[in-house]
Amino acid sequence: MVAKFNPNRLALARQRRRLTGKDLANAAGVSAVTISRLENSGNEPDDITVRKLATALGYPPEFFYAENPEILDTGTVSFRSLSKMSAKERDAAIAAGSLGLELSDWLEKQFSLPAANFIDLSYETDPEAAARALRAYWGLGEQPISNMLGLLEVKGVRVFSLSEATKTVDAFSFWRDERPYVFLNNFKSAEHSIFDSAHELGHLVMHRHAGPQSSRETEREANQFASAFLMPNNDVRSRVPRFITVDIILKAKARWRVSAMAMAYRLHHLGLMSEWQYKSACIELGRRGYRTGEPVGVEREISAIWRKALSHLWHERTTKTEIAALLNIPADELEALIWGLAGSAPRPAIEPGKPTLKVIAR
Repeated sequence: MVAKFNPNRLALARQRRRLTGKDLANAAGVSAVTISRLENSGNEPDDITVRKLATALGYPPEFFYAENPEILDTGTVSFRSLSKMSAKERDAAIAAGSLGLELSDWLEKQFSLPAANFIDLSYETDPEAAARALRAYWGLGEQPISNMLGLLEVKGVRVFSLSEATKTVDAFSFWRDERPYVFLNNFKSAEHSIFDSAHELGHLVMHRHAGPQSSRETEREANQFASAFLMPNNDVRSRVPRFITVDIILKAKARWRVSAMAMAYRLHHLGLMSEWQYKSACIELGRRGYRTGEPVGVEREISAIWRKALSHLWHERTTKTEIAALLNIPADELEALIWGLAGSAPRPAIEPGKPTLKVIAR
């Protein structure tokens, strides 16, 4: 059976490249009407047109003849800052999610990955209580999380990167076939990514059955969950002195691996800083450069899953370029999905059989 050109894949590739139909038409040297007909009418293009489109988009021609991609429904995804993003940014991020699912399905066939180990806290209306319940279920106690990304992975979350090179695109998460997924924008600081991870964890456990998840209320709950999960009430109270200065905040942020502003907010929320102290601290932190970044930050977390997977594949002489070719996607799209997650992979001895990727995190 001869494969047919898939108009949905043309639209996906165009959205990933942040092109309008007219932009693509100009880049490919075809008419805008041609692009519209191909995407909307299912017309079968000739080989010359396909090659032009493939060249303009930087995608292999084979990509356009594969099965329908799984398109994410923004109504079931915890997608923040939709009002801040342009339509191109939103569509590009959603398209990245579709490619991430294809990569995830491929990875599942190669390795035995951790199963999801979650509890449903959708009944819980208090984010603080939800954070305590999940910590108790996972046996984490009150200690700081040393590797939030590793913790998500060991509990069965499939984590991917969003290398969108813009701060207007936040992380997002969703459930699919009883598996939780998180996409992180690693363009932000390491502390911001850690908080984003905890925020999306809040959505996964509290809002799984909530329907559209971009309301102010669910975002507020996810933020409160993240703050409580990363900075447990009892641990913070036992570690922070009565008189809190900016230097104390900076020391505390390193312990709990959060941004200085998030640390200050948590201290204020717990009643350990007055309104005046909190505002004064924020002003001083801003003066020191902590409003827009982390001048002295923590090390960025990396994915144990991707680190071990790429190490195993490297040992078998399978490169990232070859993985991209197997998936019929450009190498830069594969790199974007794992950018900043894998670090430099080691070269371990490989056991025979289907490998099991074990992740240890606290």
